[in-house]
Amino acid sequence: MWNLLHDTNSAAVTWRRPSWLCAGALVLAGGLFVLGFLFGRFIKSSNESVIIPQQNVKKIFLDKLKAENIKQFLYNFTQTPHLAGTEQNFKLAKQIQAQWEQFGLDSVELAHYDVLLSYPNETSPNYISIIDEDGNELFNTSLFEPPPPGYENISDIVPPFNAFSPQGMPEGDLVYVNYARTQDFFKLERDMKINCSGKIVIARYGKIFRGNKVKNAQQAGAKGVILYSDPADYFAPGIEAYPNGWNLPGNGVQRGNILNLNGAGDPLTPGYPANEYAYRREIADAFGLPSIPVHPIGYYDAQKLLEKMGGSAPPDNSWKGSLQVPYNVGPGFIGNFSMQKIKMHIHSTSKVMRIYNVIGTLRGATEPDRYVILGGHRDSWVFGGIDPQSGAAVVHEIVRSFGELKKEGWRPRRTILFASWDAEEYGLLGSTEWAEDNSRLLQERGVAYINADSSIEGNYTLRVDCTPLFFTLVYNLAKELKSPDEGFEGKSLYESWNEKSPSPEFSGMPRIGKLGSGNDFEVFFQRLGIASGRARYTKNWATSKFSSYPLYHSVYETYELVENFYDPTFKYHLTVAQFRGGLVFELADSILLPFDCQNYAVVLRNYADKIYNMSMTHPQAMKTYNVSFDSLFTAVNNFMEITSKFNKRLQDLDTSKHVIYAPSSHNKYAGESFPGIYDALFDIESKMDPAKAWGEVKRQISIAAFTVQAAAGTLREVA
Repeated sequence: MWNLLHDTNSAAVTWRRPSWLCAGALVLAGGLFVLGFLFGRFIKSSNESVIIPQQNVKKIFLDKLKAENIKQFLYNFTQTPHLAGTEQNFKLAKQIQAQWEQFGLDSVELAHYDVLLSYPNETSPNYISIIDEDGNELFNTSLFEPPPPGYENISDIVPPFNAFSPQGMPEGDLVYVNYARTQDFFKLERDMKINCSGKIVIARYGKIFRGNKVKNAQQAGAKGVILYSDPADYFAPGIEAYPNGWNLPGNGVQRGNILNLNGAGDPLTPGYPANEYAYRREIADAFGLPSIPVHPIGYYDAQKLLEKMGGSAPPDNSWKGSLQVPYNVGPGFIGNFSMQKIKMHIHSTSKVMRIYNVIGTLRGATEPDRYVILGGHRDSWVFGGIDPQSGAAVVHEIVRSFGELKKEGWRPRRTILFASWDAEEYGLLGSTEWAEDNSRLLQERGVAYINADSSIEGNYTLRVDCTPLFFTLVYNLAKELKSPDEGFEGKSLYESWNEKSPSPEFSGMPRIGKLGSGNDFEVFFQRLGIASGRARYTKNWATSKFSSYPLYHSVYETYELVENFYDPTFKYHLTVAQFRGGLVFELADSILLPFDCQNYAVVLRNYADKIYNMSMTHPQAMKTYNVSFDSLFTAVNNFMEITSKFNKRLQDLDTSKHVIYAPSSHNKYAGESFPGIYDALFDIESKMDPAKAWGEVKRQISIAAFTVQAAAGTLREVA
C-alpha cells in the first residue's frame, strides 16, 4: 500500500552522547548571546561584494516572489502522498535538495535520523464494531475514505489512523465525553458521578490537541478512545462538502499523532539526537506513547455509535454537536440495545524508520556565524494540499528569490539556513532531532527562527504568533506590504489586518498571538530560547467557530481544494511569502537585529497582571497561605526600567527557556504566559493538600521573579 523505506535496525546501538542538554543552562541563552555579538558586528567586511544598491535589495527580493511559481510548486508537491518514512517522501527530499542547489544556495544537505514511526497494519485493518452479547459484529466502521475525484488510481494512501496507538481489541460500554478536555471529565466525574474507568470513550475532535484528549481519557481510566469530527466543528453552514465545497464529507476522517512528548522528540531517544550511535529505549519504555488503543472515524460512522446511546442526557447544550442524535452521555446503549457493546480492533505497529531533513545554507557575508532559520515541514498524512505543502511551496519560492539575489552578487549580512523538516506530523521529530544534534551551535549562533508550515487556514486576514521581540518588526513589515484583501485595494496589509483582527490588549494594533506548540518552532523557542515567530493567512475566528479548517489531515486536502476554494489566484500565498521572506530578510540583513525589548517588557507586565488576577479568584487562600506576587512585580518593574534605558542604546533580548511562555499543559496547541504559575493555580481548589498546592504557587512565583530579574541584569549597562 504505502511504500516504506527499509526499517532501521536499532539493536546494535549501544551508547549515547554525554548529557549536555541541560535545561538550566538555557534559561537566559537568548538574551546573553545576542548582547555579546550585537556590539561587535556593525561593520561590513571589506571583501563583501554587493552589486545591487543595498537600500534597494529588500524591494528587489520581494518583487522576485511570484504567485505563479508558488502555484506550480504546490501542484508538484501534492500529486502523491508524502508520509514520513516512505519512499515517496524520500524522493521529495532529494528533489528539493536538487532544486535548492539549482536555485544557488551555497550548500544543501540531507540530515537523516532514525526515529520511531507508526503505521496501520496493511493486512489487518483498524476498525470499530458494535457487537451483540455473543460477540457477533452488528456494525463496522469504514476502513478507508473514498478517494477524491482524480485520485482514484493512487494506491499508496494510508487509511485513517491515530499514529502511535497501541494494539488492542478492548470491548465495553461507550461513554460520550464531549471534547475530552479536563473540564469535560470534571463535569462527568464530579457533577454527573459518571465513572469512565473500564469504558471506551468517544470524543469529538476540536478545542484541544488530540494527544491531550487521550491523556485525559487514560487518567480517567478509559480503556479505549474513539475520535470523530462532528459537523458542528468541521462543517461550516452554507458550504457544500468536498468536492463541491470545502467542508468535510461524512466519511472524511482526520489523521494525527496522539503523543504527549512535551518537546522530547523521538520517543526512543528523548533529549538526544536519534543518530546511528544513539542509545534507544525499548518501545515498551518509549517516552510519551499512549497506553490505550485510539482510532478516528468520520461523522457518518459516529452517528451509528451515538444514536443508540443511553444513560444521562448531555449536561448542557455545549455538549451537543450537529448530528441527529440526542448526545446522551451513557454509559452504554439504551433499552433493547443495552446488551450491545463497542469493540475496537487496532493492529497498528510502531517501528524505527529513517527520516530526512533538507538543510540549505546561504552564507552570510559579515556575520557568517549567526544563523537566521526559515523552516517548514514536508511530510504529510496524504496529499497535504494545505498542511504542509502550501507552506513548503512558499519556502521553495523564498529560497528561489534569495538564490537569484546571490547569483547577482548579493549576500545577507548573517547566514540564512533553510529547512525542509521531516516527520513533523509524528511529533515534530525532524526539527527536534536536528536541533538536538546541533544544540550547542544553535544556542551560541541562533538569531531567530521563522516557522513556515501551512500558508493558509482561511482567506480572511493575516495571523501572526511570535515573541514580543518581533512586534515592532512585524508591524513595520505589515505596513510596507500591500493588502491582498477585497475592499482594501491600495491599502497596506497592516490596515486590513488591524481592522479585521484588532488586538484585545493593545488599542489600535492588530492581534499577535502567543506561540504554543504543535509545530516545528517548539524546539527552537521553548527549549533553545531562540526568538521565533510564524505567519499565515487565517479565517474569521469571530464568525467561523469550526475547528481548524474542515478537511484538515484528510484525504480531501488536495491541490484542488486550494485552487478552487481557498486561493484561486494564489494572492494570499504570495502575501505570506512576502511576509515570511521579509521577516527573514530583515533578521538576516539588518545591521542591528530588529528586536525591541521594550515590547517584551510591556507584554510581560500585562502577563503578570493577568496571572495575578487569576490568583485573586482565591483571595482567602492567598491570605491563608501567605502567597504574594510582590517579588514578581518588583522584577517586572525592574525589567521595564532597564529595558527603557537599554532601548536607548540597542534593541534585543529573548528572556528565557522558557519561564514566560510554554505550551498549555491542557492543550499542546495553545500557549500560556507564566506557565509554571498558571499550572500551579489550575483547579487549585480541588487539590487534596491545599498547603502543598499553594506552596507550589509560591515556588513558581519565585522562579519567575528570578528569571525576569536575571534577564534585566543582562541588559544593565556595565559600570
